[in-house]
Amino acid sequence: MTAIRLCLERIIPARRDRVAAFALPKVQSVADAVTAVTAIIEAVADGDLTPAEAAELSKVVDGFTRTVELVEIDERLSKLEGNKR
Repeated sequence: MTAIRLCLERIIPARRDRVAAFALPKVQSVADAVTAVTAIIEAVADGDLTPAEAAELSKVVDGFTRTVELVEIDERLSKLEGNKR
């Protein structure tokens, strides 16, 4: 049984992070990202989030804003290409 447990721990390692009890504000636009990052910073200052947890949440917000920016660039490019025809 010990050998099986060791094998399973290698195949499916235990989670090392915890679920953050933090309500990220709704982010639907790039402008909302500022509110979300501000809330993350305040949670770190209050001790509700660790700096590592805040960094991971900030990556999520950053990924969202990059995606929105790429969509906007694609829309602008499509309009420019459509106007040249």
